[in-house]
Amino acid sequence: MAIHKQIPNFISLIVVSFFVIASAEVFFEERFDDGWESRWVKSDWKKDDNLAGEWNYTAGKWNGNPNDKGIQTSEDHRFYAISAKFREVNNKGKTLVFQFSVKHEQKLDCGGGYMKLISGDIDQKEFGGDTPYSIMFGPDMCGPSNKKVHAILHYNGTNHLIEKEVPCEIDQLTHVYTFILSPDATFSILIDNVEKRKGSLYTDWALLPPKRIKDPNAKKPADWDDKEYIPDPEDKKPEGYDDIPKEITDPDAKKPEDWDDEEDGEWKAPTIPNPDYKGPWAPKKIKNPAYKGKWKAPKIDNPDFKDDPDLYVYPNLKYVGIELWQVKSGTMFDNILVADDVEYAKKLAEETWGKHKDAEKAAFDEAEKKRKEEPKEEPVVSDAEDDDDSDGTDSDSESKSDTSKDSGEKEKDAHVSSYFPLCLW
Repeated sequence: MAIHKQIPNFISLIVVSFFVIASAEVFFEERFDDGWESRWVKSDWKKDDNLAGEWNYTAGKWNGNPNDKGIQTSEDHRFYAISAKFREVNNKGKTLVFQFSVKHEQKLDCGGGYMKLISGDIDQKEFGGDTPYSIMFGPDMCGPSNKKVHAILHYNGTNHLIEKEVPCEIDQLTHVYTFILSPDATFSILIDNVEKRKGSLYTDWALLPPKRIKDPNAKKPADWDDKEYIPDPEDKKPEGYDDIPKEITDPDAKKPEDWDDEEDGEWKAPTIPNPDYKGPWAPKKIKNPAYKGKWKAPKIDNPDFKDDPDLYVYPNLKYVGIELWQVKSGTMFDNILVADDVEYAKKLAEETWGKHKDAEKAAFDEAEKKRKEEPKEEPVVSDAEDDDDSDGTDSDSESKSDTSKDSGEKEKDAHVSSYFPLCLW
């Protein structure tokens, strides 16, 4: 009989689960299967400067499923820009979920792995670093100290960075990044389906002026005692304390046997620090019985604060885009999602990244093992170089030619480097 009672409950659970999944609204989902190029537009940004990088369609050097492909940056020191359009979305009254997977196969030192949600209409062929966006989210690295997750929100004409740092993953494996924005103006950031940060748009970004501020007219009362410790009035300086010298004659010093008073002068023993000298006397400190704590101005309502109940709303989201600068290429994007259901996003992450992460890790470990076993090539010194070294001289024409060549290369490097931002930071 217990079995018969459990069956309806089990069926109900299945029905409820199906309803939840079915009711999830997916605004955009890209797994980069066949036909993906028809949905994405590669931008011409930086093409005229020969600095536009090409995307590879690949599963990567190591993966958990060779048939699960994404798009990967393929050229060093290049800009990348690509976007896809979806039907216009207004997230008012809805949860907004922005999720994607990213892998840095190149052991990234400086570069981004973030994506953007864009509102309104844009020319996708012109999409680039100056194109306005609504949300920018994902990992970014530059140097040993700047390795964080960006969560930048556009509000009232300004891009606002999240004020609390969220560390990003720094290995060479696939990771899933999820940004959740709720109708109550709260947010959550997940990495690999694990929550790393949660909070509020009111407190974690400077989108609005603070609700309460310190009273600018408040002043510390004249009798407010904010000294936590005071000199002990009962403590007295010991008699003879000031007569203790800083240094004393070294009691172990002895006059050298070859010292001649007539030639060397009168011998004097050197001095050493006096272990009994304690420095200028000061009374010991005791707790101040009148201490009231550090004075703080009282808070008042901020007259400049005006609440915005639609603080979380982006009424016309229409594009998802990737816009990057990379010193070293090899960053790969896959399984991009824009939806209104957190559970659907988690399920997608488990069906893709979660299903293959162990196999990917094994493939990476095997690739690393082979790389470390490869013999290192010894530098080869040619006979011509030996002859040049033995001669010891270079012709003036060769020196001038080398100098001219070096100078030309430096000018070229300087010209090219003027295009390159050092980092986002």
